[in-house]
Amino acid sequence: MNNARLSGLLWAGALGVLSLAAQAQDKAAPARPALTVSIVQPQSQKLAQVLPAHGSIAAWQEALIGAEASGLKIAEVRAQVGDVVRSGDVLALLQSDTVRAELAQTQALLAEAEASAQEAGAQAERARSLQQQGFFSNAQLSAAQASQAMAQARVQSARAALKLAELRLLQTEVRAPDAGVISARSATLGAVVSPGSELFRLIRQGRLEWRAELTAADLPRVRVGAPVRIKTASGLEVSGRVRVLAPSADPQTRNALVYVDLTRPKSGPSSALVPGMFASGQIELGSNQALTVPQTAVVVRDGMSYVYVVGAQDRVSQVKVQTGRLVADRLEIVSELALDARLVLSGGAFLNHGDTVRVVAAAAK
Repeated sequence: MNNARLSGLLWAGALGVLSLAAQAQDKAAPARPALTVSIVQPQSQKLAQVLPAHGSIAAWQEALIGAEASGLKIAEVRAQVGDVVRSGDVLALLQSDTVRAELAQTQALLAEAEASAQEAGAQAERARSLQQQGFFSNAQLSAAQASQAMAQARVQSARAALKLAELRLLQTEVRAPDAGVISARSATLGAVVSPGSELFRLIRQGRLEWRAELTAADLPRVRVGAPVRIKTASGLEVSGRVRVLAPSADPQTRNALVYVDLTRPKSGPSSALVPGMFASGQIELGSNQALTVPQTAVVVRDGMSYVYVVGAQDRVSQVKVQTGRLVADRLEIVSELALDARLVLSGGAFLNHGDTVRVVAAAAK
């Protein structure tokens, strides 16, 4: 029994020695890299400060085009919705037969009045000559001169009536008051028009604007002339500039409007930007110095953002950061981060705090 017990003790001691030797060997051996990575350092650069906003596209100014004449039928409609017109273009024609007949009648009346005035003038001249010779009395001369004056008045009245008839004839042509785009048409062939009735609606000069809504707190941050970039639901991006800030806010929403002049897109369909559509955008407020890293260097876990900093012996440390603006492929870091920190460029999602990595050629800043 003593020999067996001694043998067991010797065997246990040998196993202990072997275990300690294995542990020592494990501690001496370097840890296996969890990942091969490239490193990058943060970069300080100027970033634009922007204010996000939402609003609607609207016409800069709309012109309501109606008929000045009354009681005339629409004989021809020459403009349709979407047509680009120039100032003075004929949009519709009204029936002009009656107006032309009235014009001819007025011209005849003027000719008759002018003939009568010429005859009255000749009679007044004869009466003046005869009065000087003593054949006409002063009363007869005064009557002849009065007849001449009345004839001249009838001429003036006939000329005014002629101008009125010519103006009425011009009113049978409904013309564009300015260049632009026809946005609405209510003119119908055969309809009888009345003065002031709307026939067309025109977007003056084809100019559009973006009416962005801002809170009263954000409004003072915006300056007139600030560059703006908007994006429509279709993905079309359009640039513009702030033209004016609303002098008052909506008493219900407490929001105020910012009016932005838009530049027509040089490419894409002409209907890609139309009044009434919704658009989101960013108003530039200036620029400031910011610390940025490549977007791939930031890992999001459980709603938090982290970067992996490569330290001594190529071990990584998981560092929580706060992010800001995204410009192209670079992300702003608004929390504290050393400018010379060595960050894992990509693949951080496969790493844990304390892992060892193999570093290859560093990526350019």
